Amino acid sequence: MALLARLRAFLDDNHVEYTRTTHPLAYTAREVASAEHLPSREVAKTVIIFGDDRYHMVVVPASRLVDFQEVRYTLGLTHARLATEAEVGELFPDCELGAMPPMGNLYGMPVYLDSSLAEEPMIAFNGGTHRDVVHMHTDQYRSLVHPVVISLAREAVMRHGW
Repeated sequence: MALLARLRAFLDDNHVEYTRTTHPLAYTAREVASAEHLPSREVAKTVIIFGDDRYHMVVVPASRLVDFQEVRYTLGLTHARLATEAEVGELFPDCELGAMPPMGNLYGMPVYLDSSLAEEPMIAFNGGTHRDVVHMHTDQYRSLVHPVVISLAREAVMRHGW
């Protein structure tokens, strides 16, 4: 996809140290973590929220879920919902659906990074496709993207079915 080349140029122009890996098709952040042999707490899940007539990029670890009640409260929104697939496709036309990187600054979108992911030394994320992953130091990601660091996620509840 076109974004990968633009993303690599953006990182290179900003003298960011990163690596790029490819893996078999993986659609969810947890699948990416498994394919990359990484702990899911280091893999970023990019979630697009629509609230109060604006889109917001929320970045949480693959191991956690976005807490919409916390999003509304923390961001001061009266209304917040998950963006639809159609909206995401329009917002990120240069990415495969659901494979957008957590680089809202490339799209004029505010970025909110969950505090648990901000504490990790490394971050890995989709590079615009379901096969390409960018790995970099979290501190470099933060200085490049300037996300607002707040607590927006909760642990996934395990369901046993019994």
